[in-house]
Amino acid sequence: MSKDSEDQLNSYKSQKAYYTDLIKKNKEWVFVDIYADEAITGKQVTKREDFQRMINDCMNGKIDMIITKSISRFARNTLNTLKYVRMLKEKNIAESMLLSVC
Repeated sequence: MSKDSEDQLNSYKSQKAYYTDLIKKNKEWVFVDIYADEAITGKQVTKREDFQRMINDCMNGKIDMIITKSISRFARNTLNTLKYVRMLKEKNIAESMLLSVC
């Protein structure tokens, strides 16, 4: 495993732990799941199985808020970001609920 790959894996694990802890500490939130497509290019959302699973869970009423490291990690390109934000907004998942937590 290259040093870059090792650093990326450690970062992925750290981010999962951070967000799981953040969500579970907030008594007003209910933890549903971590949706993370590890080491998969984000330019084609069809290849991002966890992203698709997250969108499906939103459409099925399981999720009403998405917390993401940054909006660029959400859909990773402007057209997809707009498409999915609009889709979520139609399901009353407000834009303000798409949070960026650093």
